[in-house]
Amino acid sequence: MRRENQSHVSEFLLLGLPILPEQQGIFFALFLAMYLTTVLGNLLIILLIRLDPRLHTPMYFFLSHLALTDVSFSSVTVPKMLMNMQTQDQSISYTECVTQTYFFMIFVCIDNLLLAVMAYDRYVAICHPLYYAIIMREELCLCLLAGSWLLSWANALTHTLLLAQLYFCSDSIIPHFFCDLATLLKLACSDTTLNELVILTAGAAVVIFPLSGILVSYGHIGLSILRVPSTKGICKAWSTCGSHLSVVSLFYGTIMALYLFSSSGQSQDKDIISSVMYTVVTPMLNPFIYSLRNRDMTLALGILCRNNNLFAK
Repeated sequence: MRRENQSHVSEFLLLGLPILPEQQGIFFALFLAMYLTTVLGNLLIILLIRLDPRLHTPMYFFLSHLALTDVSFSSVTVPKMLMNMQTQDQSISYTECVTQTYFFMIFVCIDNLLLAVMAYDRYVAICHPLYYAIIMREELCLCLLAGSWLLSWANALTHTLLLAQLYFCSDSIIPHFFCDLATLLKLACSDTTLNELVILTAGAAVVIFPLSGILVSYGHIGLSILRVPSTKGICKAWSTCGSHLSVVSLFYGTIMALYLFSSSGQSQDKDIISSVMYTVVTPMLNPFIYSLRNRDMTLALGILCRNNNLFAK
């Protein structure tokens, strides 16, 4: 299409969730409660890790950053969705849309990488316990964290710069509740071949490689347990890895469901529901998984509650 027949739109319209108008109030209250639970739950995890010296270990260091990422990840999309539901104003400016896409990609990428780093931490703890303190030293933890942020920033910036080069037709309606990169590419009038190529290649770096690292780490953990099978060893491994494995299953399970729906030609509504699962539900459930399935976190929470009761008296 010739550029003179194109227009660079100044705003988009977000259609939001596929719900009836009379149900807006109920869903607004539900998603507001879920968002507040996400923020408070993850901030509580960060507070517990910071206050309890026993939690100043590599595992909880990465967990605190995962909790911070979950808060940020949810905050990129949910507040705008809630505002649109409340005001019935579905518009979002071009700049806001591109900015939302940029930060969304940063935090979804850092989530992937942090889960992989935490899997490596669990592998070292189970398979090389005597060398754990030597391997997972502070310098390595900081390098792994900094590398995750740098790769996430570079990935998001690349996609955003390529997105900014595209022109959009007069049809600026986004059938979603946030500015999803794949949906935006479908609205573009100009050629998106390079964008799609970068998505495929970058996807290997920020999704396939971290997932492969997680699978390899847990493969080694499983082999280590099978070499010396014992009830005590299995219980120790489960208590060490159970919470992280549950979060990994929830996170990647919802993402895989999203892409299975998309690739199989399912309806847009199912695509949106899958997106709600990993942008709203998963960040909300993570604090509960780590708190209820982790003895150290439960103990730290109990101590914090007792101290607050003493101060109250």
